[in-house]
Amino acid sequence: MEQRTLGRTGLKVGVLGFGCGDVGGLIVRGTPAERERAVSRALDAGVNYFDTAASYGNGESERNLGATLRALRVRPYVGTKVRVSPEATDTAAAVIGGVEASLERLGMDGVDLVQLHNPILADGAATGRSGLPLRRVMDEVVPALERLRRQGKTRFIGVTALGDTPALHALLDAGVIDTAQVCVNLLNPTAIVTPPAGFPAQDFGRLLDRAQRASVGTIAIRVLAAGALSGTVSRHPIAMPKVAPIASGDDYAEDVERAQRLRPLVDKGHASTLMEASIRFALTHPGLSTVLVGTSELAHLDAALAAVERGPLPPAALELLDGLWTDLARGTAR
Repeated sequence: MEQRTLGRTGLKVGVLGFGCGDVGGLIVRGTPAERERAVSRALDAGVNYFDTAASYGNGESERNLGATLRALRVRPYVGTKVRVSPEATDTAAAVIGGVEASLERLGMDGVDLVQLHNPILADGAATGRSGLPLRRVMDEVVPALERLRRQGKTRFIGVTALGDTPALHALLDAGVIDTAQVCVNLLNPTAIVTPPAGFPAQDFGRLLDRAQRASVGTIAIRVLAAGALSGTVSRHPIAMPKVAPIASGDDYAEDVERAQRLRPLVDKGHASTLMEASIRFALTHPGLSTVLVGTSELAHLDAALAAVERGPLPPAALELLDGLWTDLARGTAR
């Protein structure tokens, strides 16, 4: 598997990362045997970064990932996340306490990466929105994460790059984080490309370009749009039954409908499925370090491995996508 450098961390990571979240659900709700088979298969293929969070399965993802790695007697790169309540009166205590609880569930003394899980809002953003203002992140969260780094509980620090685009750009430019998890898929390609006017998704303003200039390692999330790029509203029995889109349509059904309008990419032979195409689209950006894919069964992992082996989408596919995205912006199908 191709290896890329995770920004200023210097870590060499496989272009496919293992998502341990609720959406796919294998690490949260799979049996121990299923979890061990999938993790072993991923490691054998060159996957060496595993991504979890305290909120996935209310801690079950961390507990199960730690148990799986101990059973297999392996220690790949592991990243987790901490979420801070906007109402917390002591941000540092919330961050440090949250990470220490994560380490206990994982059964580890430290991890390779801790990331803030809250969306990041512009200072003075309307009250009542979920997330933390940029100033609070800079003045309170980052120092707490740095304290954890000094204590040896994490090697690197980062954020989930969701929230207000100007705030995300400002944080990257500040040079205080090592990594950013970036939402990118065929339904919202704006972290990589400039969208046509009226495109129906949040514009992340070519966030991957910004991260690359700042030497911030990038981890693609929601690359399959939580499964909407399968083109069907049905969900796998082990997957999260209902999911809310991130930075794309108003609901999952709308994302599925928009995905169907990208089918010419498959019909013209550029990829076998839209899910494969979306993984390979993310890989077109040289600044992207790894693509996280969550799985519900071993076949999903095998499909993702096959996708990354085919490499980035070719120029002809990207040219076709430009037209399809323009049609989405116009509300018509080509």
